[in-house]
Amino acid sequence: MRYRLQLCLAVAITIFLLVASGKRAPAMKEPLIIRTTNHTEQLQSSQLQQVCCPILELRQYTLYPGKRDVLIDLFDREFVETQEAVGMSIIGQFRDLDKPDRFVWLRGFPDMPSRARSLTEFYRGPVWKMHSRAANATMIDAANVLLLRPALPTSGFSIRKSDRPQPGSNEVDRGLVIATIYYFSAPASQDFVDFFEHNFKPVMTATGVTVEAYFLTENSANNFPSLPVREGEHVFVWFMRFADQAAYDRHVAALSRSQRWRNKVATELARRLKGAPEVLKLSPTSRSLLRGLA
Repeated sequence: MRYRLQLCLAVAITIFLLVASGKRAPAMKEPLIIRTTNHTEQLQSSQLQQVCCPILELRQYTLYPGKRDVLIDLFDREFVETQEAVGMSIIGQFRDLDKPDRFVWLRGFPDMPSRARSLTEFYRGPVWKMHSRAANATMIDAANVLLLRPALPTSGFSIRKSDRPQPGSNEVDRGLVIATIYYFSAPASQDFVDFFEHNFKPVMTATGVTVEAYFLTENSANNFPSLPVREGEHVFVWFMRFADQAAYDRHVAALSRSQRWRNKVATELARRLKGAPEVLKLSPTSRSLLRGLA
């Protein structure tokens, strides 16, 4: 009993002296595991934010002769930040090198409901109202649109908006973005995605090429009917980037020399497809976020 009284007294005196001297008793440190878990969650969140986008539009516009640069100048000046301000992601704008009157661009959304909201807000808003007549005057057809989704959760574009050149930039990107569209008689199966992952991509890697992103048809109904999309189509679309035409030519030559490509992968691919692939050779505009390799 006496020992307990002495212990309590000693503790009380210690606390009194700490308070009188203006010091605080040492605070208990947070468990290390909590800090580690929070850091991991933040890192994973940052990585996921760079993958764009759960819903993607691949838009190919046929323009009146000589009007492509007119539309590109207007688009890069007026339609990039203003669309992103209402929740869309403008991923890339391109000249189709094989079609002098073709303008191609990519637009992304977090999901289908937000697509409807963002498109409604933009196309009923003041910017489109001000510039729609000038934009539409360049276009013969704007209905060549594929609605897509990533084939895998990680197969979207990894992009950072900070990489986009500022308005007024005259920077010339000599690089190429190659988009390849595969057509199927029915929706592409998980078996094809597995084939692409485990057989097709390794052949591309062996030629020094990285597959940037790949997508399947999004089968949801078009929830903004004012802008048509191609319905009833079953596609798989994938993208590569190159520093220039010469780099692309070297890839094509290396692929033609690959026995694995000729004897196995190309044959299996052709067996699965509905018809010949559609290859888009795209030159990024000065403000395209998706660009050729530096």
